[in-house]
Amino acid sequence: MKQKAYAAAGVDIDLGNKVKATLPRLLASTRRREVLGSVGGFGGLFALDTAKFRQPVLVSSTDGVGTKLKIAFAMDRHDTVGQDLVNHCVNDIAVLGAEPLFFLDYIGMGALRPHVFTQLIAGFAHACVANHCALIGGETAQMPGFYRPGEYDVCGTIVGVVEKARILDGKSIRPGDALLGLASSGLHTNGYSLARRIFFGRLKLKPSSFVRELDNTAGDELLKVHVSYGPLVRKLLRKFNPAAVGAPAAVKGMAHITGGGFIDNIPRVLPKRCDALVRKGAWEAPPIFQFIRSTGMVDEAELYQVFNMGIGMVLVVAADKADAVLRFVRAHKQAAWLIGEVVPGTGIARVI
Repeated sequence: MKQKAYAAAGVDIDLGNKVKATLPRLLASTRRREVLGSVGGFGGLFALDTAKFRQPVLVSSTDGVGTKLKIAFAMDRHDTVGQDLVNHCVNDIAVLGAEPLFFLDYIGMGALRPHVFTQLIAGFAHACVANHCALIGGETAQMPGFYRPGEYDVCGTIVGVVEKARILDGKSIRPGDALLGLASSGLHTNGYSLARRIFFGRLKLKPSSFVRELDNTAGDELLKVHVSYGPLVRKLLRKFNPAAVGAPAAVKGMAHITGGGFIDNIPRVLPKRCDALVRKGAWEAPPIFQFIRSTGMVDEAELYQVFNMGIGMVLVVAADKADAVLRFVRAHKQAAWLIGEVVPGTGIARVI
């Protein structure tokens, strides 16, 4: 059979349709009762149950995975970055107190490779199920000549909802409040341009290289999945931030520690009259951060502005509730520590 002209130019519509035929099964696992319509429409439909809220506020966020994708390309493993993307987006809206509702993805690649597409969607679906978030649609663009062979880009958008009166905006944060840190699994999705330069540039490692200090291969260590704190945060808020009008909220604010580390992310939730004082050594950082520091000769101050340093999310909690919140978090199998406190200041984070 003669090859179609568009396929000869690099865009195989028939292959795309064949691969996408697997989508209904994968997306069905993420379905919530509010989802309307079927896969493949021009838009995803979601009927928000407004009866559950007095003043529902939609919360949205969009993000990518960054140069962590380079590790996925090198290892030809793509399901973990799919999970990373969903979990990162879930965390971004969780800090506002929002429940995720639905997620949409965009994949751009030079040529459609079925196993890559399937692994990515499987990763999205796996994380959406874990976060009780519907995967209701997306877009896959074949753009020959735009990407290097074997490479692609991926981004996602999440939409969630929160009761207006229960939005975590940090306005009630006061000097004396405690900072609790929730453990990360590693780099999550930030700092990879520097990490890759150290691992594969300075040290000349390969993804398959076993690194004794990490008890892992370089590739497997760098592909560890970004932790989702969303389900735990929702349980935490139900217990410690009661819905009753006027009831004191134990959890006053949260910061997702992404690009910019402690220095740039914690101030996003601080009142201008407060500083966050983070105490180094208050938690057990994964070995990868010490490895990067020692082998990459990176200044310690910069480490805390590039990487999460083992803390993926910071909770600002009333001091008299800090022990109870910490016990609750640890009881749910999430490592956490008291890592500092709020002090009078000008709205900055300081690591001492």
